[in-house]
Amino acid sequence: MPEQKLPDGPQTHPLVQTLQWLTNPLEYMEACAQRYGDLFTLRIGPVFKPQVFISNPQAIQQIFTTDPKLLDSGEPAGIQSSLLGRQSMLALEGKPHQRQRKLLTPPFHGERMLAYGKLIPDITKQVTSQWQIGEPFSVLPSMQAISFQVILKAVFGLEEGARYEKLKELLIAILNPKRPLLRAVMLLFPLLQRALGPWSPWKNFMRQRQQIDELIYAEIRERKQQPDNSSRSDILSLMISARDEQGQPMTDVELRDELMTLLVAGHETTASALSWALYWMHHVSEVREKLLQELDSLGENPDPNAIFRLPYLNAVCYETLRLYPVAMLGLKRLVKSPLEIGGYEFEPGTLLIPSIYLTHHREDLYPNSKQFKPERFLERQFAPSEYLPFGGGNRRCIGMAFALFEMKLVLATVLSRVQMELADSKLVQPERKGFLLGPKGGVRMVVTGRRSQNERVLETSSSSV
Repeated sequence: MPEQKLPDGPQTHPLVQTLQWLTNPLEYMEACAQRYGDLFTLRIGPVFKPQVFISNPQAIQQIFTTDPKLLDSGEPAGIQSSLLGRQSMLALEGKPHQRQRKLLTPPFHGERMLAYGKLIPDITKQVTSQWQIGEPFSVLPSMQAISFQVILKAVFGLEEGARYEKLKELLIAILNPKRPLLRAVMLLFPLLQRALGPWSPWKNFMRQRQQIDELIYAEIRERKQQPDNSSRSDILSLMISARDEQGQPMTDVELRDELMTLLVAGHETTASALSWALYWMHHVSEVREKLLQELDSLGENPDPNAIFRLPYLNAVCYETLRLYPVAMLGLKRLVKSPLEIGGYEFEPGTLLIPSIYLTHHREDLYPNSKQFKPERFLERQFAPSEYLPFGGGNRRCIGMAFALFEMKLVLATVLSRVQMELADSKLVQPERKGFLLGPKGGVRMVVTGRRSQNERVLETSSSSV
């Protein structure tokens, strides 16, 4: 059988391609798109199989609407994670994936989500109250602390105490490695996943994972023994009480793997997006002014639902997730039967990857795409294949509504309480953080005053008087 004709791509050695992809992903993708067009082929680790990157909205629409029996993600497509586990919804495919998705979707929607409308602002107030007026600081660690507490309390349902503190300490260590590039390389190449002595990076990673697992399984066991589970609104309790069409609950392993998936998918992603949003709204001062006017129009103690529906705040969040999407790529899909997509015939075994970043920077969709302009999302609506920060199709992130709800409440709480400015005028650049994209340096800011509902500014630093 003749070899299939794949889209063009770099002819450099796969190791060189992998190195460029790991160290400079955005510039590398942009250079490839400029040279080869909307579809191009890269050969990147661990086995250097050809992977087709796609930024054509029509082709992405085909991917999102193709029957999963013909094209799907999951473990066969190479979605493996030593941290998430094999029962994670990301690793599953076919009927098991559909079952988990059905069980996990309800807790993230409607009234259940609104139950966290007080929790999120309270956590935000507690973290931001520690900011000192006049002292420059990096915003990212504060946003990580907020998103982390939201997950531990809203998702895990943990009360503060010994288990909460221990789990928090371990999760922060495993989710925010000191050398993120080394972690990315280690997770990309299974050959490096070996314990070469008690203090080797992989041995340390596995030790942390085991300690986390012990705490999570202990929490699951205790929760199952509590008769009043039905009165709790945290997501773990809702997952424990959920039943599939056969009346079966999720196993402890499924619960553990899905909890870790929600944690990994919802922690650093939200923290990075919040840091970018605070950067852009202070870098483009009129954005902050418009937001303050919109928030002030709601009066004192606005309803969380009213904040969630604010059009300009929504546009700011959408534009933040467009410009530097935290996930640069959608989940890769494995072709299972011969398929025609984007004018190419793909044979089984081919990997197709929607490029979120490149799609979000198409000049035909987003003129002056490097400019932060929330008005784009007030002027027109974009199709799910044109704007896809949460992926799409049967793999769209189930926590999308929750993530946007959290983003909006955190930003509204910070803006309505704190007056800030950027600590310097340097442009903040994106950098790879493992498989994600975050702001380099974490966005340095300085608090210049505090706002109250009745007064514009309560306290100010001496420098701003």
